[in-house]
Amino acid sequence: MEGTLFPNRPAFPNQPSKPTQSSKRFKFNPTTLPIPPQSPPTPSFPLDPVLKHLMYLSSPPPVTTHKSKFVKSAQINNTHVKKSDNKLKYQEFEGAHFGKSGSVATPVLEKTKIGALQVVDDELLAFLPKRSKFVLFEILEQPLSSLNAYFESIKFELIDVDFVSVLKGLDVTGNWEKAVCLFEWNLLNFGVKNDKLDDQSIELMVRILGRESQHSITSRLFEAVPVEDYSLDVRAYTTILHAYSKTGKYEKAIGLFESMKEQGLSPTLVTYNVMLDVYGKMGRSWDKILGLLDEMRSSRLEFDEFTCSTVLSACGREGLLEEAKSFFAGLKTLGYVPGTVTYNSLLQVFGKAGIYSEAVSVLKEMEENNCPPDSVTYNELVAAYVRAGFSEEGAAIIDKMPQKGILPNAITYTTVIDAYGKAGKVDKALSLFKQMKKSGCVPNVSTYNAILAMLGKKSRSEDMMEILCDMKSNGCTPNRITWNTMLATCGNKGMQIYMSRVLREMRSCGFEPGRDTFNTLISAYGRCGSEVDAANMYEKMIKAGFSPCVTTYNALLNALARRGDWKAAESLIQDMKNKGFKPSETSYSLMIQSYSKGGNVRGLERIANQIYDGDIYPSWMLLRTLVLANFKCQSIVGMDRALKELLKNGYKPDLVLFNSMLSMFARNKMYDRAHEMIQLIRDSGLHPDLVTYNSLMDMYARMGEGWKAEEILRRILKAGENPDLVSYNTVIKGFCRQGLMQDAIRILSEMNIKGIRPCIVTYNTFVAGFSALGLFQEVNDVISYMIQDRCKPNELTYRTIIDGFCRAKQYKEAMDFVSNIKEIDNSFDDRSLERLASRIREAEMLY
Repeated sequence: MEGTLFPNRPAFPNQPSKPTQSSKRFKFNPTTLPIPPQSPPTPSFPLDPVLKHLMYLSSPPPVTTHKSKFVKSAQINNTHVKKSDNKLKYQEFEGAHFGKSGSVATPVLEKTKIGALQVVDDELLAFLPKRSKFVLFEILEQPLSSLNAYFESIKFELIDVDFVSVLKGLDVTGNWEKAVCLFEWNLLNFGVKNDKLDDQSIELMVRILGRESQHSITSRLFEAVPVEDYSLDVRAYTTILHAYSKTGKYEKAIGLFESMKEQGLSPTLVTYNVMLDVYGKMGRSWDKILGLLDEMRSSRLEFDEFTCSTVLSACGREGLLEEAKSFFAGLKTLGYVPGTVTYNSLLQVFGKAGIYSEAVSVLKEMEENNCPPDSVTYNELVAAYVRAGFSEEGAAIIDKMPQKGILPNAITYTTVIDAYGKAGKVDKALSLFKQMKKSGCVPNVSTYNAILAMLGKKSRSEDMMEILCDMKSNGCTPNRITWNTMLATCGNKGMQIYMSRVLREMRSCGFEPGRDTFNTLISAYGRCGSEVDAANMYEKMIKAGFSPCVTTYNALLNALARRGDWKAAESLIQDMKNKGFKPSETSYSLMIQSYSKGGNVRGLERIANQIYDGDIYPSWMLLRTLVLANFKCQSIVGMDRALKELLKNGYKPDLVLFNSMLSMFARNKMYDRAHEMIQLIRDSGLHPDLVTYNSLMDMYARMGEGWKAEEILRRILKAGENPDLVSYNTVIKGFCRQGLMQDAIRILSEMNIKGIRPCIVTYNTFVAGFSALGLFQEVNDVISYMIQDRCKPNELTYRTIIDGFCRAKQYKEAMDFVSNIKEIDNSFDDRSLERLASRIREAEMLY
């Protein structure tokens, strides 16, 4: 199709000889032009089946007890830990201190029962007093779900028993969950100040939860226990700090860290690494990070790869490009030899900003220094490409990785799938997903979340069901992000009523809202136009103990941008800066959208100059947003400059940008510039879509070249494509402007046969065409046809008609027509009638 419409020299279709008006005359009445069938109701997004399926997948399996064997849990020195290809900075930390139990083979200890007492390996439970051993076995016999009731029934026995030894017995027999239940029951029944809760029991509980990586439980438990009042060792404090970091309780972590130092405890390298991560995730804390680094130097603690990668990751989150470069250069000056993990973190800094040229330079430096790249290296390189708008180049890396001896993993595929989804290329994303599975790469929960988000935006509920079934067949359990994705799906107008229900079901499945959940809710309510709900959700987030971050501010900015409230958006940006946050490219992009929606051209020009001057980094996202914002403001000069800057920075425009430029040139009848856009589309290797063709037809229609517009319509149909309502309306407009009303009606008839219903724009176009020719009887036929088609005329319809009367100097007929409008539509308000009458009086006085 591209070859026929866009030959080597881009030219529009040659104008055929103009046929005479069709011998078959069409009229606006049900005999010659049947009323089109009613359109089926717009399908609503069926949330219920998707939600029920997600609840089923999220529900924990039934608790079972095994009475035949005890499995001893892994010891503290177990170094096995599940490693992430994307986040390596805590492998050593988690491996040394927080490895999961059951990850190494352990001896199976048989037991027999003598009366009420069970006998197990004496060596395993030799430390237990007889009474404690008896209570332990009784607890082991109880299912987890009924433990609290059982504890109440033996409350007085538990008061006398050695609490720590029972906890330890539950731990070594592989029943850490029952140990947590016992600890929580004691806390709830006897409060934080009781004899059972001493330094030893708390350290033991911390060690158990840390080894099991139960960060949320640790955070919840030790928010209730004033751990700073106990004499715990550094390792226990570090475990709790790590849990706070993982669950977003950054202020709690900072308070505990300061309390630990006040007690005279010296933080270890691992402790400092955790706190660097806390400040990095919390944001607006670069000075705090520098302060911690100075403390580490003063304590003569040498930075390791996790220290360096954590600092660089903090820079990446905040967009601190210069700070990252300076820190990295300083490390090398001090003789530090970066490893793969550190280089990967630097790659992530440039990847998040979409600076693919810098990312390529980092890879080159790694190769020159004989530092072997790994899958994370290529994943970050792919991320850099897709964030710069080069999704196809990012996808190409997937094919090149095996040549380097590295197979693409789930993160590699997910990055490109997500990029395709955000660009609206759903079919390409699903095709890559199939390729991923065919290659033997197992999708992870992030892959499924990206696809569900993409399908949710398109309201493709059946496909979402298929993806959820695929999750189940692959044994992939939904996580909190999956539920956040479902909440985001409810961010379409009219669906906000479902958000509270989804949130309730999410909690029922054991997923407590995190800061990311609140950010999702704020953004979703903003997209629905519910600014009050978005603000309320922000207040709830603060009350829940979560600090706002840049993402939170961006969610609020999104709500303001949608209504064009640029003044409030400016205030919010200033508030971010006052509180030490650095606005991200998303923040500035939303600010640009606020100016555009609010019609503030000066504000748009001001932020554009900051970007062009380099005060704000000219990322692909920002330059692309500037092109589209200037399009909405109908500024050809602004669009031109933004596109030139985008190309100058080495970025690749997408089809949306080209279509926007083409549409602008079409509106302004700029024939040569339209040719230029077509050539750029060809040179970029892109394929024109229906929007491209509609813009071309619009240009011809505006130039009075209805036949050329129809020629493009015919070529679209010949290629097997499906023109839409805009396509037909555009051709009809072209004929109506030329006064070729029979050809316009012929296109309308064809449109009806195709099952495409006309809209108010279609009918108003006919009204304008007949009125311009002074054919007012035909205008009345159009009005009658509209009413039969249940398409009520609007004020523009009537204004167009009276303008036609006035041009024909038929002022009395115009007034008579206005007087009769109430007979046509008794709901038409009197104020609008008065406006129409005033229009006639003004025209009569003028002419």
